[in-house]
Amino acid sequence: MSELISPLIYQLGVGGIGGLIVGFTIKKISKLILFLIGLFLIFLLYLGTSGVISINYDELWEALAGLFNFAGQAASWLIGIISLLPFVGSFFVGFLFGFKLG
Repeated sequence: MSELISPLIYQLGVGGIGGLIVGFTIKKISKLILFLIGLFLIFLLYLGTSGVISINYDELWEALAGLFNFAGQAASWLIGIISLLPFVGSFFVGFLFGFKLG
């Protein structure tokens, strides 16, 4: 029984700590990225209203829809992670705590 518990505790500990670090980092980086994207969009709208550039909004929305469709297809790799349930579970809990702290 001890051969089973020790690796399980190791997976839970490493997964939890790793998830905490990744969650905290992703939240901080996502805030920065969203801020920069907002500044870029404001700059584009300013250039569009002042007549410097012309924005094709139909193509912009189509490109964004394609990006979100790709993200939905990329989530299919999660099926392979199910076999690593203890690690993934603790990683997810750590991620949520890190994301909340960030």
